[in-house]
Amino acid sequence: MNATLASPRPGAQPVAPAAPAPAAGAAAAAPAAANGTAAAVTPPPAPRRYALVLGWAFAAFSTLRLFSYLPTIWAIHASGASDQHSLFTWLTWCGANLTMGLMVGEQTQRRFSGCALVSFANAAMCATTALLIVCHR
Repeated sequence: MNATLASPRPGAQPVAPAAPAPAAGAAAAAPAAANGTAAAVTPPPAPRRYALVLGWAFAAFSTLRLFSYLPTIWAIHASGASDQHSLFTWLTWCGANLTMGLMVGEQTQRRFSGCALVSFANAAMCATTALLIVCHR
């Protein structure tokens, strides 16, 4: 009897050994490999409706976030007092937003998407706030 088709008990049907699982992305790369071209392994796309809702939510909250800096900027400018605002915090947020935009740009092969541009806009608002804090100290 063939060792690869051995049955576990007498009278049972022979069982072939399981084929090894394909490597991650092998199924996606197989058609391209068959015609001699290399294909990048990409994750499966998100469901269309979810991606659409997520995109609109991101745009809406990012727009609101940009406007949310204005009361703080106006309060510092109008009062002339910045002692209740942490320069370190605003500079940290500026750096975090700036590096986030740069990271997104790098991950998209330096094609700066809306996500990167929003991060840069947030960095600019944080830098504006930090500049006002410095000017009023």
